[in-house]
Order: sequence, then structure tokens, then C-alpha cells
Amino acid sequence: MNTRSVKRLPVENGISGWEAISRRSFPVRCLDGNVEADWLIIGAGFAGLSSARRLLELRPDDKIVVLEASEVGKGTSGRNSGYMIDVPHNLTSSEYSSGTADATRLEMAQNRSAIAFATRAAEDYGMSRETFDPAGKINAAATARGMKLNASFGQSLKSAGEKHSLLDAAEMREITGSSYYLGGLYTPGAVLIQPADYMRQFAAGLSQRIDLFERSPVMSLRRENGSWTASTARGRVSAPKVILGVNGHIEDFGHFGRRLMHIFAYASMTAPFPADDFGHKVSGRDRWALLPADAMGATVRKITSGGQSRIAIRTKYTYDTTVTLSERRLSKMAEAHRNSLDARFPGLKGIAFEHSWAGRLCLSLNHVPAFGEVEEGLFSACCENGLGTVKSTLAGMMAAELATGTISRELEEYMDHPGPTRLPPEPFAWLGINSVIRLQELRAGREG
Repeated sequence: MNTRSVKRLPVENGISGWEAISRRSFPVRCLDGNVEADWLIIGAGFAGLSSARRLLELRPDDKIVVLEASEVGKGTSGRNSGYMIDVPHNLTSSEYSSGTADATRLEMAQNRSAIAFATRAAEDYGMSRETFDPAGKINAAATARGMKLNASFGQSLKSAGEKHSLLDAAEMREITGSSYYLGGLYTPGAVLIQPADYMRQFAAGLSQRIDLFERSPVMSLRRENGSWTASTARGRVSAPKVILGVNGHIEDFGHFGRRLMHIFAYASMTAPFPADDFGHKVSGRDRWALLPADAMGATVRKITSGGQSRIAIRTKYTYDTTVTLSERRLSKMAEAHRNSLDARFPGLKGIAFEHSWAGRLCLSLNHVPAFGEVEEGLFSACCENGLGTVKSTLAGMMAAELATGTISRELEEYMDHPGPTRLPPEPFAWLGINSVIRLQELRAGREG
């Protein structure tokens, strides 16, 4: 018998603006009693729900149970900026595309496979354009260095035969209403999601064919007589095979210890403001999405619904070994967000932030996932390396294929990488990683 106690449970730091303005269409069910299943998936984020959908495609008659510690859309999957990006997006470097041409092509093919999978789900589950919008995204440059990074990225895309277009300052001003940006690089293949809505509608679509139990954190996981049993406070689920879609919390299940970096990203969302003449004057078109030309800069999105607009901004990162952040930390980051927003949109200085929050990313030093069969019948689909919308979707798809013995070229290519490399011991990792983050943020300058 092999029993693992789960060391820590997820924590929600602040209320995500995306979750706050989202509405769910189905009731919360908690596990109460004991359940037997063919498959157990732990975690109802991008990886977990994608695993469930792929399993339904491969094993439509099997019984699938998903356990979620919190509620769908409240955790990390509902806290990101909502970009499903097809082109390279490496957060460990200032330049998004830093691999070889072959590696870049493979990454784009994998990202597009995940986006195609998500697109089919969005169609099947009736998601609106406000939830799932294939509008593309802009890499916005506010400095001469940012313009050079965009030019370099554009050249990389051109060499790969990828569609893109360069925007000048006047075009950026027409789109955003802001004179802050010197230029931009538009790529058409990204999908913009309202992340909390996307997760909830995905879960609602699956709920007719699977058993999803929320507010049911797994306290221990035990293997005995060829079956795994996950225990919660009020019940147990037993299944011969388990898929862990818990991202960085895979370490708390006893795997990949000291090999994953836990990076907090911070975001704020404004209160609503009128989308009519005022909104257009101070912030341009009804909807747009900007990534920073320098990966350590500010991500900014404008959304509009029902005649009201909001702007969400994400900037600042920290490496932490804890899962809980102080209110003082969140307040300090919200002040930085205020400064960044006011510099870009001085006409919005009177519009307060309604929500500020943090989300926990998981990265590895060598930019590879924590993936594979980690124990007999136990599969990991974790470590999204800063692009959880796409990378975790792909990991969930691939975990379902691996666990069912499905043979595919895509799975073979996905598994062709080493494991995550080991981090330095603490406190050296904390000092080193946070020092690199601070230096990169300083170098980003006005991009942040």
C-alpha cells in the first residue's frame, strides 16, 4: 500500500475580477460519500477539464469523476489574462521566441492543436464571442527597445511564414485611445477568453456526462490492490487510473519536488465605465488585447458588455515558496497597477480598481512540463510554463491519450523532452529568481 498525504491546498489571493463578473449556470456539488469510477481527475482547471473531454472522446462509456478543491473558475484557471496564444510565448526570456526554427514550428503546431480543441469545445458548449473570441492579439511597444523586440519577433514570424502586421503609433492610438505606445505587432491566431466564464461553461458542458465535485479538496491519495483512492473530508473516490491536473501543486502530491518555480502574477480590474463617447475617447475601441513587447511588461485588456467597459491590467511578478500572500503585498501591487494604468490612460484616473488579485504560475528552469506517468496508474499534466490556457489544455489532452494507451504522433512529439531540472536550494533560489525578475522588470521600463 502506498499512501501520500497532500501537503498544502490551493489558496485564492484576492477576488479575481474575471470570476467576480462571471455567472455560473449549474449548481455546486460536493463529494459526500464513496464513489467508484473508471477515471479520477484531480483539478478542474484547463488541464483537468481538457483531460475529461478527451477521455470522453476516447472512452465514451467510462465513468469519469473530477474533484476540485475550490470552485470552477475561482482558482488559477480563472485568474489569468485570458490569452490563448498560438505563436511562441516564453516568459523566462524578454524575447518570446528564443528557440530554434524547428522548435518554434513544433511549439506553434502544439499550441494550435490545443486552440482547435478549445474551439470545438466552445462551439459544442455554446460559448459567445464575449467568452471565446478569436480576435488575435497585439504585442504593444512603449519604448525603443520594445520596438526592437517587436521587429525581432516579426522577423522570426516572417521566417516561419507566419501572418502578422506591424502597427505604428497612430494605429495604436486609434485602437486604444492612448498615446503611450510607439507601435505594435498584431498576430491573428490568438483567441481571447473570459477565463472564468470559459471554465464554467466548459464544466457545464461536461457536467451531463461526468461527475464533477467542487469544494472537495483531496487530503490523501492511496494506491492499494491496483486501484487509487482519493480521500476528501466527506468521501472517497476510487479508480484504477488518476490524472493530476493541479499545476504547481503536483509537488504537494509528492512529485517533482524542488524542480518547479512558483511565480505569482498580479492583476487588477477597473470598475465599469460608460462605453459610449467617454469610453471611446479615453480608451479607444470597445475591445482590444495588448501583450507587452517585453515579456516582463504590462498585459492590458479592454472588455465591453452591456454598454459598460472595464480594463484589466497585469504586471509585476514574484517568486514565493508559500501559497498565501498578505493584503499588504496585494495592495502594493495594486498601487503599481494604478501607476501603469494612469500613465497609459490619464482619462481613467477617476475610475477605481474594483478588484485586485494574484494568480500562481508554474515554470521549470528548462521550460518543460511536469508530465508523464509518475507512478503506476498516476499521470501528471502539470507545469504550464506561463501559458496555462494553451499549455495546460494540451497537457490535459496528452495525459488522456497517454493514460488510455492511445498512440499518436502528437503525443510522441509532446513527450520528446527531458524532465524539469532541479532548482538551487533555498534561500539561494528565492534570492536568485527574485533578483532576475527585478532586473528584467527594470529593463522593461515603460513597458511595465
